Formats: sequence, structure tokens, C-alpha cells
Amino acid sequence: MIKVDRRVLKSQEAIKNAFIELMSEKDLDKITVKDICKGANVGNRTFYLHYLDKFDLLDKLIEEHIHKLRELCVPLSELSFKEANIIWFAYLENHYLFFSTMLAGKGALAFRKHFLEFIIEELKNDVDIIKGKNQGFSEALLLTFFGSAVVGVLETYFMKGIPDPLEVVAEQLGMLFDRNL
Repeated sequence: MIKVDRRVLKSQEAIKNAFIELMSEKDLDKITVKDICKGANVGNRTFYLHYLDKFDLLDKLIEEHIHKLRELCVPLSELSFKEANIIWFAYLENHYLFFSTMLAGKGALAFRKHFLEFIIEELKNDVDIIKGKNQGFSEALLLTFFGSAVVGVLETYFMKGIPDPLEVVAEQLGMLFDRNL
């Protein structure tokens, strides 16, 4: 078993949190490594020990959250969309600052593409174009339609365009999927 130094994890977490906080306040191109280090209370050497630059940090943050969402999806495959969405959306709520920044804030463009690809990949097993109500539809069209719907609903929610609690959004979006897939 690989033993990880707690100080390393603490530094990485501080860097990630400072970066997300900065991204919620200003454009990515306006954020410097110096800003991130100051917010994380670490030196430049510590930052560069873990990341090549702010873009590498952003990529790693996105990969980390997509990976965690993918792991979360595995045990949910036996549940209805409604039940799975409630669990999945709890993760989004627990990481609200990250997802609100990525979906509705300054980091939206960098994240949206990865997030949409992830959702489409997760939906592939649930789309049946051979029989049932979606028979004869283009698989690519259906996946893009439903994936874009999820991303759009979440973007709107995080921009405060949907006043309902996240649990209600998750439940109703799940019901729509159960009804239409």
C-alpha cells in the first residue's frame, strides 16, 4: 500500500480550494500562480511540485471530480434514474462551489465539454434505439439531447434560475429520464 504524506494532501487540498475560490471571483486568465499560492498559504515551489501550471491544476480538478462521479455511478446502475439522481446530485451539492463555478461561472467552458462527454458516456447503456419509445432514433442524437438536458438543467440551477432545492431538481430530472429513456 502506498503511504501518502498528510502534509502533501493538505497542501494539494489548500491549492485546489484556493483556486476554486479564485475562479468563482474572476476569469481564469486573470488568476496567477502567485494568487493561488497566496490563497493556499503555500510557496511557489510547493505549487510546482504538484502542478505544471494553473491549466494543469484545472485539468486535474476536472479529472478528479469526473472520476469521483464515475465511481459513484457504478453502484447506482441498478437504481431508477430518480433514485440514482438523488444520490448523484448530493455529490454535486457537497461540492457546490466547484460545480457552480464550473457550470455557471468563469470556468464553464473548460468544464462543460468534459462534463457533457461524461454524462453521455454514462447514459449509453440506458438508451435503447432498437425497441421501445426510442426505436429508430439516432443514438448520437438521443445521447446528445439527454446529456445536454442534464448539463443545461444543472447550469440553470447553479445560476439560480431554478429556485427548487437540488433534491427536487434531482428527483424530477430522474423522473423525466425514467419516463423518456
